[in-house]
Amino acid sequence: MSASQTSDVPTLLVKIFGKDRPGITAGLFDTLAAYSVDVVDIEQVVSRGRLVLCALVTEPTVAPPGELRATVHSWAESLKLQAEIISGTGDNRPRGEGRSHVTVLGNPLTAEQTAAIAARIAETGGNIDRIFRLAKYPVTAVEFAVSGCGTEPLRTALAMEAHGIGVDVAVVSAGLHRRAQRLVVMDVDSTLIQDEVIELFAAHAGCEDKVAEVTAAAMRGELDFEQSLHARVELLAGLDASVVDKVRAEVRLTPGARTLIRTLKRLGYQVGVVSGGFTQVTDDLKERLGLDFASANTLEIVDGKLTGRVTGEIVDRAGKARLLRRFASEAGVPLAQTVAIGDGANDLDMLNAAGLGVAFNAKPVVRRAAHTAVNVPFLDTVLYLLGITREEVEAADFGEDDLPH
Repeated sequence: MSASQTSDVPTLLVKIFGKDRPGITAGLFDTLAAYSVDVVDIEQVVSRGRLVLCALVTEPTVAPPGELRATVHSWAESLKLQAEIISGTGDNRPRGEGRSHVTVLGNPLTAEQTAAIAARIAETGGNIDRIFRLAKYPVTAVEFAVSGCGTEPLRTALAMEAHGIGVDVAVVSAGLHRRAQRLVVMDVDSTLIQDEVIELFAAHAGCEDKVAEVTAAAMRGELDFEQSLHARVELLAGLDASVVDKVRAEVRLTPGARTLIRTLKRLGYQVGVVSGGFTQVTDDLKERLGLDFASANTLEIVDGKLTGRVTGEIVDRAGKARLLRRFASEAGVPLAQTVAIGDGANDLDMLNAAGLGVAFNAKPVVRRAAHTAVNVPFLDTVLYLLGITREEVEAADFGEDDLPH
């Protein structure tokens, strides 16, 4: 009888506990094979070197169940393991409709926070089917597989809970498309890099205070971006073009930025940047980091001097969303399978247009509007929201020299 026909037949749940070592799983199923049982389900967990192995199998037809029990117990004892065998009928209870992955980031992640998340999942009607640790560094990241409730109601409920208890939570629909998200597009200033590029230029022009004041108001959504861009760039008029190389040298990548890009590229993702800053910097970043796409405003330079104007199409809030769609089309990736990362109000359209919008150390208005938020200073933690484990990150690190520096 096949495992697909076990809905009403007697089954045995075989549970093995003890110190993990190679060969236990093979040994258990070699023992069970002597009784010609069918495997209905398997689950195995190892935590701090301790194994819990569960096998749901059909009752044997070639020998009494008691004989199988005695044989399994004898095998377990020979390996200093414990065995428990429970009789029942059929398969495991079917999971409810609606499947989601809930990723929780904590630094640290406390028992109180975990209890609050689990309770809110239950209150939303969800059942936790599995919990898996994605990473222990630089933050603790765990993933809950949840069934029985819709992704959007769960996302709304957990976003409110996460804000109150001080953790970051991402909720995405389960399915093959999750690991098929093949385009990641991010903002540059205060996201990919730690700086505001306009302020770096302003420091060389001696007008950083005036520029910073306008920048802050624009990022809070209090000023029209295009108007504020022109006002700030006008302050740079007359700067020697040689300042571009100086600014490029001053740019500081956000911690984890290289790891994020390196890992994504090795896993087959395409990566791009869009910026309200300037191509004089983003083109350099594209080359240095091996990015697939980059778009920004362009400072006009005439006779070796900055004119105080920008040329070409303005990359503003709407422009970033438009570029995300353009990059997705060029990459052959459906918009629903894109990820956007940003921190400011001018990133909101892009974050909302993407399949997953991530607010990175963002302003409150952005955190409230994005699908999820990351509030730790490590850009590579975004990888965990995509279900990528620390082991996969470290595997990419071993190939560091193969990518641009």
